[in-house]
Amino acid sequence: MARDSSATKARLLDAALSEFAAHGIAGARVDRIAEAAEANKRLIYVYFGNKEQLFDHVMQRALEAGAESVPFDTADLPGYAGAIFDHLTGRPELIRLVAWKQLERPAATPEQRTAYAAKTDALAAAQHAGQIDAAFEPSDILTFVLALSQAWFAAAGDPALAPDGSPWSEQRRAAHRAAVVEAVRRLTAPPSQHG
Repeated sequence: MARDSSATKARLLDAALSEFAAHGIAGARVDRIAEAAEANKRLIYVYFGNKEQLFDHVMQRALEAGAESVPFDTADLPGYAGAIFDHLTGRPELIRLVAWKQLERPAATPEQRTAYAAKTDALAAAQHAGQIDAAFEPSDILTFVLALSQAWFAAAGDPALAPDGSPWSEQRRAAHRAAVVEAVRRLTAPPSQHG
């Protein structure tokens, strides 16, 4: 029975991710989520509470999966940026989910604030040790690294598509990834490695 409830919860969360990514919180419908998950709508309320709480579960699950897939490493921020790019390339719905979250619920959760603080503290320590350029505040470095790794998906003009509207080739995508990695390397390299 427990195995079945775990499987049902996972199906509901997967269906909710797709629904929220497509429609946001306000536009999402629990009927569609339940139907896509092949589950009783009532189970959404039993397992997760209301629709907003379900969104919180979906968002937290996505963030935890990202943190597991792409561990933060101050010793290799260029590699971290490239890994974020790879993670998002394989899961484009995550960019849409985050965009809806920013539009509809821009405040960070306590878990998000804790994770952010841990990263900026690690960056400050790496700067103090001379491993990362100290020209920028740690919070700015983190913002720049995240923005560069996500720019492909969010920039105006849809840069993830070729001029004819088709997806870029793997070669073009690899070239952009390399540009992201190099930009972060240049941004964060300590002064002794500049030039």
